[in-house]
Amino acid sequence: MCRQVFGFRLAMIALAAPAALLNASPGLGARLVGAAVVVTFMGSYVLFRDWERFGPLLLRHPTLLAVDTLFGTLLLISAGPDTTLAYVSVCTPLLAGIVYGWRGAACFASLQSLILLLVHATLERESGTGLAERLLLPGLCVITGAVGSTLRNLMLRFGTATLALTTVKARLAVTQAVAAERARLAREMHDSVAKTLHGVALAADGLACSAGSATMDPDRVRQQAELVARAARRAAAESRELLTDLRRETDPDQGVDLLHELASRTRDFAARTGLPVTYHPTGDRTTLPVPPAVARHLLTIASEALENAHRHADPTRVEVRAGVRDGLLDVGVLDDGRGLPPGTTLEQLRRTGHFGIVGMAERAASVGAHIRFGGGLHSRGTGVLLELPLAALTTSTP
Repeated sequence: MCRQVFGFRLAMIALAAPAALLNASPGLGARLVGAAVVVTFMGSYVLFRDWERFGPLLLRHPTLLAVDTLFGTLLLISAGPDTTLAYVSVCTPLLAGIVYGWRGAACFASLQSLILLLVHATLERESGTGLAERLLLPGLCVITGAVGSTLRNLMLRFGTATLALTTVKARLAVTQAVAAERARLAREMHDSVAKTLHGVALAADGLACSAGSATMDPDRVRQQAELVARAARRAAAESRELLTDLRRETDPDQGVDLLHELASRTRDFAARTGLPVTYHPTGDRTTLPVPPAVARHLLTIASEALENAHRHADPTRVEVRAGVRDGLLDVGVLDDGRGLPPGTTLEQLRRTGHFGIVGMAERAASVGAHIRFGGGLHSRGTGVLLELPLAALTTSTP
């Protein structure tokens, strides 16, 4: 706003300067008027061009505006109150109201009105203007001073409201970030440590039953104890991995070969559960480097689909398919088990506490992938099908 006022002053000074120089007396008078033109024009230009730098100086020192007013008075006397320079005088109270508030507006409006009245009194015999004409510009100075003070108050209120809105937005962003992090931690715990601890509990129950039977088989007890120990160590390792992931950022330039890792996890799952699980590569690529954050989500989705098939579907066979075709990464886990009930939705699963499939959908969305839950092998069972454009690999985040 102040910059626009100074821009208007520049235009008015440029228009009134020729008349002021022509009316000035030769010699010292012309030099004084010329100096006043240069000072007022350059001062307005500097503040118009670089208000952010020199504006605070004007805010701290009101005397600078008073000096500018005195130079403007010299021009006003030389050019006359009936020229465009009179509008420069009217701008001074407006600027004072914006910069200094109502006190500054009252002070400079009074000062400028007094100057205008003195100029009219000095030139009264030559101009022959009436009382109404002499009071017009002083009255405008009072009005513009009040307008400047009002604009200042409005801008301060707007700034306060904007600051409050920014604070609310910042708090909302923090709340959303915390909620997102809580959801991520819930997925990580569900998909890793919680499942392993559930396996430890089942193995411990089996060990207790075997140890308490009348016909206890030492070899069987030993096998079950070893199973409990392995599961406990695995839970500890998963906990350490989760804590490490929370405390550091994985290097995005260190890619993970997703296809190789998926095949390896499929073989490990088959060996651990005894379930017939096979891996079938598709497409025309044998390797696919993927950022670690994206690889973690995709591998967790595949592992969750395998665990769901093993625990809930009672399948006789499971297939894992993965490959790249037409710029898309396709990953599928299909079984020939019982399948999902007809009409099952993510909202129903969330309400009933089945967070495995919900977590898979959230993980897929976080990396820009599309996931579908449909039929499995030979129109039976469940199929978890995921598609990820390769272009999204450079923009996905954990």
